[in-house]
Amino acid sequence: MKMKKLCCVVGARPNFMKIAPIMRAIRDHGDGIKPIIVHTGQHYDEAMNDTFFKQLEIPLPDIHLDVGSGSHAIQTAEIMKKFERVIEQERPDAILVVGDVNSTIACALVASKLGVRVIHVEAGLRSYDRTMPEEINRILTDQLSDLLFTTEEDAELNLSREGISSDKVRFVGNVMIDSLFHNIEKTDEVKDILLRNKLNVVLNDGYGLITLHRPSNVDNPEVLCNLLTTLSGISKQIPLLFPVHPRTAQKIKNANLQPVIDDGNIICTGPLAYLDLLGLMRKAKMVLTDSGGIQEETTALGIPCVTLRENTERPITITDGTNTLVGIEHKKILEASTNILMDGGKSGRVPKLWDGHAADRIVKELNQWL
Repeated sequence: MKMKKLCCVVGARPNFMKIAPIMRAIRDHGDGIKPIIVHTGQHYDEAMNDTFFKQLEIPLPDIHLDVGSGSHAIQTAEIMKKFERVIEQERPDAILVVGDVNSTIACALVASKLGVRVIHVEAGLRSYDRTMPEEINRILTDQLSDLLFTTEEDAELNLSREGISSDKVRFVGNVMIDSLFHNIEKTDEVKDILLRNKLNVVLNDGYGLITLHRPSNVDNPEVLCNLLTTLSGISKQIPLLFPVHPRTAQKIKNANLQPVIDDGNIICTGPLAYLDLLGLMRKAKMVLTDSGGIQEETTALGIPCVTLRENTERPITITDGTNTLVGIEHKKILEASTNILMDGGKSGRVPKLWDGHAADRIVKELNQWL
């Protein structure tokens, strides 16, 4: 049997968690598939990239495009220029893209124009907020795709409303949760994680966890100040660990907002390795975040989550899971956090097919489809 060449694209750190279980599943039972990993370099912190590949047991990329930073237009254009050469040289039978970052839409567009079939993992998610760059990436990638794998049943309804045939859609579950379940027992104790990250603190009475990186939250100094002031107030009830995204750190510095953080009990670190963040999340009393993936991970772990956004493309984490969407208003954030600290927050349940075997179902479909 002739091996089918599958070009698998990663570009940003969330992609690594999504591609890792697919690579394992191809290795274990994708006998007719030859994967080629292409790293666009959209996230360009090499030390962090190397850590993620090692911890997630992903084979090193076969091709690295070294795109780096830039505006959305510049980054997308650079990826397209360089990926076109990859398609012409490798001539794959299909490409597989994950998530909703610039690499996802850029590579899908190039492949589609060159007549190469496109497979989208995590299709059909919608926030219905087109001010989010990720929403544009999601909509356009799904329109270009020949095979669409969804994480939840409502995603197919979204796709159907946009004219995408159900023949192209497969409900398989969530590969992010595959990575979570595969790695959760590898995490260290909280005290060891803190020491490794040079934090000499004791958190015997519990803590919360913050992640904050979305441009709508950190680019506007007034919005960022409001959020940090609110979080600082919450931290006087419970210590909050804050792994600070490099983009967020720069915005805090530019707006001179470090005193707001110092006013409370917020414990800042630099960006954390995947397993360290997972270990801290696992034991947290609550998580306050604007991340999409963390909404899913906290639901799977049963950890109360307060999402600092006006909308979410992952509504199942609210209807079925532990997530509460509060926006960025001080009163709502404080109320949701206080309720969690008083009564433990929403219990929720793990959504259908979030069982750690989504990648196995994906590869079973790929074996037939390719």
